[in-house]
Amino acid sequence: MKVAWDNCINEDRVELVFVGRNKDYGAYEIRKKYSKTLLVAFVASTAAVILFICMPLILKLINENVGQNDAFTETEVTLMQPPPIDESQPPPPPVPPPPPVQQTIKFTPPVVVKDEEVPDDEPPPTQEELKDVAAGVVTQEGDPNAIELPDEPVVEAPPEIFTIVEEMPSFPGGESSLVKYLSDNIKYPAIARENGITGTVYVTFQVGKEGKVAEAKVLRGIGGGCDEEALRVVRSMPAWRAGKQRGQSVIVQYNLPIRFSLK
Repeated sequence: MKVAWDNCINEDRVELVFVGRNKDYGAYEIRKKYSKTLLVAFVASTAAVILFICMPLILKLINENVGQNDAFTETEVTLMQPPPIDESQPPPPPVPPPPPVQQTIKFTPPVVVKDEEVPDDEPPPTQEELKDVAAGVVTQEGDPNAIELPDEPVVEAPPEIFTIVEEMPSFPGGESSLVKYLSDNIKYPAIARENGITGTVYVTFQVGKEGKVAEAKVLRGIGGGCDEEALRVVRSMPAWRAGKQRGQSVIVQYNLPIRFSLK
């Protein structure tokens, strides 16, 4: 195939271009062998395309040849007829069913020994013998002068004291009655009055399950006899309505501020 002169791979043009130059340079070899390389690539690509298109047909032919080689030969077998049944002979008796399983209990036979080898069983103690002696697993002598120790006392767990419950304890008649009770019963201490002592005394106490006031003490006082007067009035209060938790009366710790002021 002749290549035009204006094409860079024309052989005459390549020779002219590389006259007096290094022909071992890669560009000369590329241009010189370009046509041959292009022809080889075209032939290889065409062969690959043809092989890809013909691949299903080739595989089909291969499978058919393998199937023909693996074919097996069928052999017809003729079975002999069974002998005729002799009706003159009586039929065989039917097979009896197995007997039902009987319920049993495992029994260990006793061991027979001589009389002298039988252990002597110690008879149990009588009621008279157990009157002053404790029963035990063995028989042993005790100290007649031993002192019987008393039983350990059963320590009951302290009652649970709540600070917040579903129904808080309340003074008879409500909060207004409590304020009136305090104002009517508190007597301002003379020392506090003379020294002009005023302020709030914080008292804490417990309201029991029956509503009784107990364990009253001052959390924070102001002195001048006001702390003692607040405790006196709290301890003399009538029974409150007990607090309840889940419907049960419980002990509740209650804090009460008592105000001392001079008018």
